[in-house]
Amino acid sequence: MQMDISTIVFALVAVFVAWKLRSVLGTRGPTQPPLDRRPPGGFAPPPRGGEVIDLKPAAAPSEPPPAPDRWKGFAAPGTPAAAGFDAIAAVDASFAPDSFLSGARTAYEMIVGAFAAGDLPTLRRLLAPEVLANFEKAIRDRVAAEQTMTTTLVSIDAANIIEARLAGMVASVAVRFAAKLASVTRDKAGVAIEGSPNDVVDHLDVWTFTRDVAAGDPNWLLAATQTVN
Repeated sequence: MQMDISTIVFALVAVFVAWKLRSVLGTRGPTQPPLDRRPPGGFAPPPRGGEVIDLKPAAAPSEPPPAPDRWKGFAAPGTPAAAGFDAIAAVDASFAPDSFLSGARTAYEMIVGAFAAGDLPTLRRLLAPEVLANFEKAIRDRVAAEQTMTTTLVSIDAANIIEARLAGMVASVAVRFAAKLASVTRDKAGVAIEGSPNDVVDHLDVWTFTRDVAAGDPNWLLAATQTVN
């Protein structure tokens, strides 16, 4: 059978095209690995069944707001003292008015006794520099005059916090003390020149204690005293 020359040419072209496609695309035989269906970027495809993975970080649990009456018995909600307590507690989680007042009462007793006895080492641990300077001067004047002083703390009838605030990182708490004291000052011969060991006198004072909450020292220092008439 005689074939037209154009037919032979078209057949050769078809064979060449088929061979070229096979060399470029390859075949999907049993030994060829499956196509990679992962999305771009290296992320794994979503799990089967239509499930969606939430990649957003879990929100940190928020702390409940403090109770409005958490200073009950020491400061009413909305008062300046309560706001001061909140500010101090925000930077010093260990602050608690009851523990503070317990320590303040102990400090009152120690300071009164140390001043009467001229015990400067004890006072230096309990007083801020300005108050310490005033106490030291009074003690030195008493020693120079050859006088002695004896004070007996009969009772602390009340100790109430009247002010609390935070200035920068310095906490300040003022306490009103109502106490009964018996005090006598004697000259070098032992003669009473002021007061009497048998006379109990009521004292009403406001003592202000401060502490640098950023410092490592947890102790409060007496920073100011005021006698209330």
